[in-house]
Amino acid sequence: MSVEHLITSGQFTLDGGTWDVDNNVWLIGDDREVVVIDAAHDAGAIADTVGDRELKAIVCTHAHNDHVNAAAALADRTGAPIWLHPADAPLWEMVHPDRRPDRDLADGDEIAVAGTTLKVLHTPGHAPGAICLYAPDLSTVFTGDTLFNGGPGATGRSFSDFGTIITSIRERLLTLPGDTIVRTGHGQDTAIGAEAPHLEEWIARGH
Repeated sequence: MSVEHLITSGQFTLDGGTWDVDNNVWLIGDDREVVVIDAAHDAGAIADTVGDRELKAIVCTHAHNDHVNAAAALADRTGAPIWLHPADAPLWEMVHPDRRPDRDLADGDEIAVAGTTLKVLHTPGHAPGAICLYAPDLSTVFTGDTLFNGGPGATGRSFSDFGTIITSIRERLLTLPGDTIVRTGHGQDTAIGAEAPHLEEWIARGH
């Protein structure tokens, strides 16, 4: 069982703006099977990292284009299903108007891969259907753009809300063990215990 990390680069586009971004793509599995979290920008590079293993699922933490723009191509190459929370359907359809996800994610779902379990936590705020994936066996939570090293994800654009993301972080993430590693959608890892003391600062800043 391992956690593999790939960085892909491209652009994030929303509300008429475009920004260059580097995305973290995560692969959880072993030498036989693997799950991909957030198929960003480069389906070929992700497929090369998967190699000859079975790709059990392409799991989307949310449907901003920079997190899902390679999902359809990766699914076509591998036959793997795409899983997304249905509240993010409007964002998904901006990127893939002719291709629906294959399965709806729901809070409390469990995704089994290579002898471990990823638990789905619905954590809206950055996007309505944003989810995190908690792997207690690995002492790790994959937070997408909900929680970063240094604070919550952005909430200044369409389909996002600051109060909602703060509630998600407070109730769903900061309740995890303090030594839980936070593997994010962009940037460096952190830990729950490193971020928890700063909650009131984030609220005071209001962003």
